[in-house]
Amino acid sequence: MSLEVALRHRLGTFRLDVDFHVERPGITALFGPSGAGKTMIVNAMAGLLRPEDGRIVLDGEKLLETTAQIFVPARRRRIGYVFQDARLFPHLSVADNLRFGWRRTGRRGGHAGFNEIVDLLGLEPLLPRKPARLSGGEKSRVALGRALLAAPQLLLLDEPLAALDAARKAEILPWLERLHDRARLPMIYVTHSVDEVSRLADEMIVLNHGRVAAQGSVFDLLSDPELGALVPTHGVVLSARVAEQRPDGLTALAFDGGVLLVPRLALPLGAALRLRLRADDVMLALVPPQTISANNVLPVEVIAIHTAGDANADVGLLCGNVKIVSRITRASLARLSLEPGARIFAIVKSVTVDPLLGAENQGN
Repeated sequence: MSLEVALRHRLGTFRLDVDFHVERPGITALFGPSGAGKTMIVNAMAGLLRPEDGRIVLDGEKLLETTAQIFVPARRRRIGYVFQDARLFPHLSVADNLRFGWRRTGRRGGHAGFNEIVDLLGLEPLLPRKPARLSGGEKSRVALGRALLAAPQLLLLDEPLAALDAARKAEILPWLERLHDRARLPMIYVTHSVDEVSRLADEMIVLNHGRVAAQGSVFDLLSDPELGALVPTHGVVLSARVAEQRPDGLTALAFDGGVLLVPRLALPLGAALRLRLRADDVMLALVPPQTISANNVLPVEVIAIHTAGDANADVGLLCGNVKIVSRITRASLARLSLEPGARIFAIVKSVTVDPLLGAENQGN
């Protein structure tokens, strides 16, 4: 999959001026605060906004080229769009809402057949219901299914969790993870939530005042304290695999920086996982501690120090080939006399584990 986007557009006093490429499937997060231009960009991709100047090319097909007066209408773009509010047809059952997307392809099948999408998103029990009898999370899953059944080349998700409370977000997140792991469909995911980015995304485009401030792997950008307020550093994301099921009731997870231990996970050896380490859960020590309860003590090198507010500092660390972040107080920073290049030890108090298909466990 290749996607080229270059857009310039003015709306009132706001000026959008972005240029980026996406070169692989998976989820790319369009991240930034409200008013950064995220929805304007996906509306232009979908053909719902005709910008003053720009170019959009999806897998070699020009959808927009203002200099050549090319503008493919929304109905002819093979792009699925999931809005914040689901936008289901209230008079149709879930089954008929889904079939609406399926029929739009003009063929039976697409990326997956009707039954496959129903199974992928767990929609079978919902098929006879009308939208009024669905929870917010269920509506979001139906909207996803309808978009997928239109056999899109690209799926746009405009803050699909923004209108949901915490319980409904917890309901839909595992299904988004399942979609990510199984569908292999390129997705642009609009959000201002670092937690959603760290849990779901592969790539990240950071927007600030209508411009691209940074683009790269989630694993790199979420561990970069130099981005400061643009990407609040709540922690980092790591790729890992189950390396050992130990007789003491712990599971050893191998990553590029070493091994982390968590309470036993019911997963086979070699299973892939995504780990999240909160910056506040990473303590620092000048020497390896001997008498503490934490199981995970990692040798690290200080590579960056970024002050975060009046009281805190984010310390960038290199653990093997992996960057992690620790948030400590400025008083602790001064007491430890930390500087880039110092070799110290990181004590990881807690690890959030996201196995494939969205199961989540906490480990110390």
